[in-house]
Amino acid sequence: MTSRLAIEHGREVVLHFTIKLTDESVADSTKMSGKPAKFRMGDGSLTENFESCLVGMKAGEAREFELAPEDAFGQPNKDNFYQVETTKFTEGRPEVGQIFTFPQPDGSELPGIVRNINEQFVTIDFNHPLAGQHVRFAVEIIEVNP
Repeated sequence: MTSRLAIEHGREVVLHFTIKLTDESVADSTKMSGKPAKFRMGDGSLTENFESCLVGMKAGEAREFELAPEDAFGQPNKDNFYQVETTKFTEGRPEVGQIFTFPQPDGSELPGIVRNINEQFVTIDFNHPLAGQHVRFAVEIIEVNP
């Protein structure tokens, strides 16, 4: 029997989501991978306003809602733009819009988008790619657990 618990603070939620931009293009979807997202309400992985759109939903329900940049991926932060010398790019000249990954001290990699290029420097943007965007989420709740 499927649980009919409603989503509330502290409960584990399993859902499929699709993120759409204002032009209706799909930016991301868990359905493409067939792997739903799982999180615990209030664990800090989602914004409060995103979570408030889910409160009260139950397994089997679907909903769409739009979020402003502050409630989704934030506004771009100018401190997340870095200048990298063009000579550091040894695999050919980068192009605006190209995404590179940069190794971090902990072994992880951080993606950055090329925003500008001149003779000396390449400007890399380390903000989330959807920062500053109004987005629409389509969610389908699969499970709600205590």
